[in-house]
Amino acid sequence: MRTWWSCRGSPGSGEPPHELSVPEFGHAVADWLSTRELGPVILAGHSSGTQVAAEAAAGHPGVAGLVLASPTVDPVARSLVRLLVRWQLDGRHEPPGLTESHRPEWKRAGLRRLVHLVRVHLLHVMEEPLARLTVPLLVLRGEQDRLSTPEWGRRLALIVPDGRYAVLPGAHTFPWRDPQAWSEPVREFAQTVR
Repeated sequence: MRTWWSCRGSPGSGEPPHELSVPEFGHAVADWLSTRELGPVILAGHSSGTQVAAEAAAGHPGVAGLVLASPTVDPVARSLVRLLVRWQLDGRHEPPGLTESHRPEWKRAGLRRLVHLVRVHLLHVMEEPLARLTVPLLVLRGEQDRLSTPEWGRRLALIVPDGRYAVLPGAHTFPWRDPQAWSEPVREFAQTVR
């Protein structure tokens, strides 16, 4: 079983034919999976990549399970102002230098594309593709994540008959601070999805 990560399509992915919606990003990932002979995969996404991964996984025959790490966008943050406030609060718990490591990606994408990405991700409702999901789901959330709430993470896991929820140390970007801490829950999940 392979695990494949979904991201927003900014670093090194080339130029899209037009500015994409979250479902279109998901279709691009699903199309990419369909052209590869990978066997069954566990599709995983982090942050806004969870929205893309959920769209790609819903109904895709090659996806055996879905992992959402720090899913977005929690209903408590579905406005630009609330999202920015929560992002600032979360930043107090993030690793030093993380924002600096993102700056080249943000610069390459440009302000217009970044604004578009934020807008389409705020408009996207994660619960919709999860309602179409027919494979097991694992929702992972950092205990200090200020962009999402534990209540919403648990609600997402309950949408899917075989949904699970786990809390790990760290903030929204917990996978970067301690990759080993979340590898074990993903490994255990993959072993049950056969």
